[in-house]
Amino acid sequence: MSEVVMKHANANLKEMVKEFERQLIESALAAAAGNQRRAAASLGLLPTTLHEKMKRLGLLRRSTPAVMEPETAGSALGM
Repeated sequence: MSEVVMKHANANLKEMVKEFERQLIESALAAAAGNQRRAAASLGLLPTTLHEKMKRLGLLRRSTPAVMEPETAGSALGM
């Protein structure tokens, strides 16, 4: 039996599939050194599909927005 099945013997099919998908995506990302395009290709997915799956599974890393310096903010807006 697979690790997912053993771990979730009492879970429903939907939850087991979700966990298995998470493990596959995490493995693909690790093998691709975090490169989502390469991970998507290795899984036979489009990068946008991988992104949506990662979003659904809570695998996306939240990046903190860059704080612009006051002098930089004006030049970035063309002022």
